[in-house]
Amino acid sequence: MESSRAARRNHRARPSRRRRLPYLALATVAVVGATAAGTVYVKAHAHSGPVSSAAAPSASASGSGEATVEPVTQPTVDHDALLAQAMKSVTPAGDQKVSVAVLDVTSGESAAYGDAAFDTASIVKVDILAALLLQAQDAGRTLTATEKSYATTMIQNSDNDSATALWNLIGTADGLDAANRTFGLTGTTGGAGPLWGLTQTTAADQLTLLQQVFGDDSKLSAASQSYIQGLMKEIEADQQWGVSAAADGSKWALKNGWLARSTTGLWDVNSIGRVTGTDGDEYLVAVLSNGSTTQAKGITLIEAAAKAGVAAFAKSADSSTPASATATATD
Repeated sequence: MESSRAARRNHRARPSRRRRLPYLALATVAVVGATAAGTVYVKAHAHSGPVSSAAAPSASASGSGEATVEPVTQPTVDHDALLAQAMKSVTPAGDQKVSVAVLDVTSGESAAYGDAAFDTASIVKVDILAALLLQAQDAGRTLTATEKSYATTMIQNSDNDSATALWNLIGTADGLDAANRTFGLTGTTGGAGPLWGLTQTTAADQLTLLQQVFGDDSKLSAASQSYIQGLMKEIEADQQWGVSAAADGSKWALKNGWLARSTTGLWDVNSIGRVTGTDGDEYLVAVLSNGSTTQAKGITLIEAAAKAGVAAFAKSADSSTPASATATATD
């Protein structure tokens, strides 16, 4: 901005007068853009004083009155690294192995720790019900009263006979695998014959399944999603463990699985679901494990992993310093 002269010279000579340039106050502006390296924040800092070449390098005035700016890059958060750091607080013992995947529903960010395949045990019952509902949708029908009865006891009580009945109804492994291709699962294979509990899966795939049950972009209808969610919120009292350990009180929906392998005598213990953390955010969490000498020790392990996973995301919202859960597993 430039000032005008107080008076122009006319044909009569007058003593020249000079007016001081007015002080210019630059308001703070912020421009936000995106780059491949992360979010770029651009600022022009406010300062008062006469316009001169001595203005701060981060903001100066041009002849047109526009402020020049310089970018400051905000680093991207590596959630996989944060989760791996948090999992250092979880100590598997003996032959125990564990894998966890977490998605922050608010931000849409996710991370996984471990990519090995595990037996599903009874967490596959959510997948069986999702496959049944998808098939019913494709056929343009709703579930029968018998199917609903099986579904209720299969999810809420983890009844195996009900699971077998619905496993057969969906077409066993072939039916499950077909539904999972539609859902986007790439690392899950249905168990052979009647052995639905030996379906193989990964924590990342279970996170994908949870997005079908709880997410906005799902192949399941809103009614189908609501039906599964309702059952997962009403798990019988002695099965309310697992990912719920990372929840704020009773704000969870889950399905657990546990199986003692006859070949080794060691336990598979798994848990999947949605929790509301103590920070108020919602998280989808999948924890898979094997190699525990008892079911109780497997539960301790997966609950420690669930807490660590959610803590890593909750901490990353406030700081780039990784968080960890204090719970540990002992064998």
